Order: sequence, then C-alpha cells, then structure tokens
Amino acid sequence: MLIDDKELLFEFRQPATKEKAFTLIIKKYQEKLYWHIRRMVVVHDDADDVLQNVFIKVWKGLENFREDSQLYTWMYRIATNECLTFLEQQKKKSSVSLSDVEAGLSNKVKADDNFNSNKLEWKLQLAIQQLPEKQRLVFNLRYYDEMPYEEMSKILETSEGALKASYHHAAKKIEDFIKSN
Repeated sequence: MLIDDKELLFEFRQPATKEKAFTLIIKKYQEKLYWHIRRMVVVHDDADDVLQNVFIKVWKGLENFREDSQLYTWMYRIATNECLTFLEQQKKKSSVSLSDVEAGLSNKVKADDNFNSNKLEWKLQLAIQQLPEKQRLVFNLRYYDEMPYEEMSKILETSEGALKASYHHAAKKIEDFIKSN
C-alpha cells in the first residue's frame, strides 16, 4: 500500500514517526531516483554514491520543505543537482574538459559486461552519452521518465520552450548518431 506524500510528510514531522516515514519515502522513490541518476553518471557505484548524497540532503531539508512543489519534483531537483555536482567534480579531478568526461562516460558504457554494439539499446546509450550535459538531462527526463515539460521546468528552473528545443535537438543528434554508427 502506497501512502500519499502529504501523509508521509505529516508523519515525518512527528518525532515518534519521523524515521519510519523517511524509510517509506526512500522505499517509494529510491528506484526512480536511482535510474535518473544512473542515466546521468552511468556507473552503478557512482549512482549509488550520488543517491546516498541525495537522501542525506532530503533528510536534512525535509523539515523545511514548504510543499510549493510536489515532493517528487523537489527530490528530482536535488538528484539532478547532485548529478551535475558529481560530474563537475569528476571533471576537476581529472583536470580535463567536460567533453573528455563525456567521452569517458561513453567508454564506461562500452566497458559494461553486457555491452554489444550491435544492439539498438547500446547504440542509444552511446548516443545519449555524446549529448551535451543539459540535452542529456532533458532527454533522459522526457524519454525514460516520461516527465511532462511543465514538471521538468520546475526541476530544472527553465522555460518549457527551452526544454522542448533541447529535447528536439537531442533527439535529432541521437537519430543521426544511430544512423551513422
């Protein structure tokens, strides 16, 4: 039985049920957040680390969550920002350009034990990793999470028109990549 977010937030704010409510929030959103993060950072261990950071920030910030947006939207914004921070740290650690980090993500896809370049899903993953960071993020949210532009706009704090343009450009680049590879 899934408890709705308003009830979970109410329970979280009660000292006697705070930890139980947070555990239920984790169970409810862990998998969706994990896959959102995994598509951005590619490697399972990295995704687990980022997800852990997300839930730490959620725990610390939930007390002051004003419910201006849905809990899910708020947590996705945190997860997205944590992914971008992680990728930025990777770039600084290796003191290379973001395009080199993105090439590294492609190499991580290719290093996966199940990688088969003849399969369309692997070509799609490689194509996605070639996209600029923002286009990759918009494409993943729209294609995999089927997130409406309105909700994406709240998470990414940008206009729906800009998101539609980013998605269109990303889809075209992916199509071109798949056709030529």
